Amino acid sequence: MPTISATTCNRDCPDACRILATVVDGKVTALRGDPDHPITQGFLCHRTANFLARQYAPERITTPLIRMGHELVPASWEQALHLCATKMLQIRQESGPAAIFQYLSGGSLGLLQSVVNLFWQAFGPVTTKRGDICSGAGDAAQELDFGIEDSNDIYDLLNSRHIVLWGKNPAVSGPHLAPILRQARANGCKLTLIDPVHHKSVHLCDEFVQVRPAGDFALAMAVAQVLFDRGWIAAQAAELCDNLDAFATVARSQPLASWCEQADVEAAVVERLAEHLHRGPTAILVGWGMGRRGNGGAIVRALDALCAISGNLQCAGGGVSFYFKRRGAFDTSIASQKPPPRTVCEPLFGQEILAMHDPPIRMVWVTAGNPVAMLPDAQANAHALRTREFVVVVDSFLTDTAQLAHVVLPTATLLETDDMVGAYGHHWLGTVDAVVPPLGQSRTDLQIVQALAELVGVGDVVAGTPEHWRQRILAPALTQQGITVDAIRTGAVRNPLAPKVLFAEIAPQTATGRVQLLTAVAPQPEHDSAYPLKLMSLSTEKSQSSQWVRVPKGPAEVTVHPDAAGQIADGSLALLQSPIGELQVLVRYDRRQRKDVAIMAKGGHYAAGRCANVLVQAKVTDIGEGGALYDQGVRLLPLPVGWLGACRSIPTRS
Repeated sequence: MPTISATTCNRDCPDACRILATVVDGKVTALRGDPDHPITQGFLCHRTANFLARQYAPERITTPLIRMGHELVPASWEQALHLCATKMLQIRQESGPAAIFQYLSGGSLGLLQSVVNLFWQAFGPVTTKRGDICSGAGDAAQELDFGIEDSNDIYDLLNSRHIVLWGKNPAVSGPHLAPILRQARANGCKLTLIDPVHHKSVHLCDEFVQVRPAGDFALAMAVAQVLFDRGWIAAQAAELCDNLDAFATVARSQPLASWCEQADVEAAVVERLAEHLHRGPTAILVGWGMGRRGNGGAIVRALDALCAISGNLQCAGGGVSFYFKRRGAFDTSIASQKPPPRTVCEPLFGQEILAMHDPPIRMVWVTAGNPVAMLPDAQANAHALRTREFVVVVDSFLTDTAQLAHVVLPTATLLETDDMVGAYGHHWLGTVDAVVPPLGQSRTDLQIVQALAELVGVGDVVAGTPEHWRQRILAPALTQQGITVDAIRTGAVRNPLAPKVLFAEIAPQTATGRVQLLTAVAPQPEHDSAYPLKLMSLSTEKSQSSQWVRVPKGPAEVTVHPDAAGQIADGSLALLQSPIGELQVLVRYDRRQRKDVAIMAKGGHYAAGRCANVLVQAKVTDIGEGGALYDQGVRLLPLPVGWLGACRSIPTRS
């Protein structure tokens, strides 16, 4: 008889969907969205709806692997963990714990990853990462401006008169926002999309502003200038904001026509945006791509300022949303008692590992990530790992990173794990509950570090069942209100600590209690005429970063306007080149795109010659140490006769 079991998706997505799994004879046969969940509303994204293709993929790793010469061969858990423990103890004794680098990324957003961190603190503390490849600049910007990073309730958008999607593509990157936007539009709300790329979310909107790549700061300054010149500054702005006069000086530092030219936007568009903000309530929904430019922090700060000075920060239907405080209902301080001896900047992963000495990084432990494919300068990342003494990767698949490991430990999937999650696209909480046991010999991340902890002498630090740890990380303020793990498991629970309208209920959490407006013009990204196209490596419906539902075959596709292709025909092979790398690509025309962009899928596999990060130089953003991914210039060239290709495979270890 089929049974229906519920769980919550723990992958790196804002929606944190509630999943109903049909299980027959111990195997999941179908997945659907929970119709009773206020966000999931009965449907799943393409990636999760088709997750069973990954769950039961023949290439899934279900037994530990140990490198023997050029090959990774099956081993027992006892062999694999004993090897790991022996190397860890040896390296710690010889070089100290700083010689071990624990890299934890967002392949799972389960909050019990804090127990994994606790293990590494107890064993070391070891070297960890800093910065954030996805959102570092935006996170830092909102912390500077508001002292807190959170958003109004997602359903507060139904109170908006106008919504601006600034660099945001919810149709692909957050599909459960789309029904709320449609409902708002049906209520009479007007939606504007601002983006260099024509994508699916255009169809959700009334107006599409196809801004120049990296022209967002200039556009925001043009809008601010109109607000000041028209006298459309909210009466409470001087009381709410510090540096109001200095911000006005920045906005007026160039003529309106100059700002418009930099943004490649007509003045009439600027006037309309300013008027929408003036009339309000207007909500600005900031895409995570805004923070992936060299001046990404300044861009997000400019959008924060537009919201604050126009009177849209403290009202229902307003707000500037970059992130929802997904850990706000939880106490993850268990893993923050000891500072690490040093850190590796995530966007500079390969560079910094290779440069570290006294001691050098001898061992890297990778959990919930695939840094070779997902971080810029893929070749440097691969070289850094290939030259380490000992690399361990915890994964379900033989990723580009796992191919470089000495030990690969098979981890459980989202359908086989017990955990807790918050969401960064709304305020509802969820439990992750195993609907089937781990496949083969796979183990959860918690089980793996608990077994390893016993071997290295810190077993008592991380001992406990998943339920024990779930209870422990609930914030005391929640338990005082009677919210338990069981309550979250059995019903849709919104974090009661999150205000419905963020700054209507609390003041900005800055030192002065006021919004901190930016006071300087953002530097413009460098432009190299030899590489005239800006590479936009974007999320797709069919992949979760480097986790593809089905890995495409053949060369990667690049989409360009026909005028950007030179004499290269639609559907033909070409060479996409940057100062640090090149890829064979299949050219696709799209006349809806700007002539200065080249669009590829994010998360292509390095070993298959499809990884856009082969082309992307490792650079950090102005603040927050994010990755300046979207500043990369590339050029499209005819494929040379006899070209055999670069980065087609990762050399095996000797």
